[in-house]
Amino acid sequence: MWERVRKRRIGIMDFVFGTWEHEDPEVGLWETKGRIMIYGDDSLEKKSVISIFMKICNKVADFLEFQANPKRLPLVRKIDELPQDNYGREGLSHITIAGSLMHGMKEIEVWLQTFAPGSHTSIHRHSCEEVFVVLKGSGTLYLASSSHEKHPGKPLEYPIFSNSTFHIPVNDAHQVWNTNENEDLQMLVIISRPPVKVFIYEDWHMPHTAAKLKFPYYWDEQCLQTHPKDEL
Repeated sequence: MWERVRKRRIGIMDFVFGTWEHEDPEVGLWETKGRIMIYGDDSLEKKSVISIFMKICNKVADFLEFQANPKRLPLVRKIDELPQDNYGREGLSHITIAGSLMHGMKEIEVWLQTFAPGSHTSIHRHSCEEVFVVLKGSGTLYLASSSHEKHPGKPLEYPIFSNSTFHIPVNDAHQVWNTNENEDLQMLVIISRPPVKVFIYEDWHMPHTAAKLKFPYYWDEQCLQTHPKDEL
């Protein structure tokens, strides 16, 4: 039989949680107010009450942050369980590990890309920094460091291989080929300033002014698709 113990309110605290949902501080402020009350008997020490308050506040803050940003990434994920697609590009397997439009990343974006033998990227440039880490395979990087000219011009060739890394300067036209006939080329790709805006060239002598802007990029398109509204 439960013994009924008379409880009294031994702690009370009002709280306000707020977050910005927009870069403009005048836009997108939401605020949540509430009150936490703890009941107990005289044996509950003051430091225990404070500890309980802090634990509750942390839980509430986590919950409100998730409500404000439901795209927030889980802390740990299995790569082989993430969505992968070729996005209509033969020989490519692309996984967005951490994306801007897909997951709410602000400063960087991370991809895992695998190129079958003979496959390659388009000739392209973008106004962001890009770093590659080659996980397996080998290939060739073509890089035209002449963005100040009217067109990219003849590129330099750089061999890339497993356990190597390379970076692409801002707005330098480049292309990556898997020139290995027997093995996939797999790379981890990190870009800054997402979502990426890509200018695509038909060849290395195409004028910069004629390059075709691709935005949103292939794997971002589905994130921006809108569904027709129900008029009923």
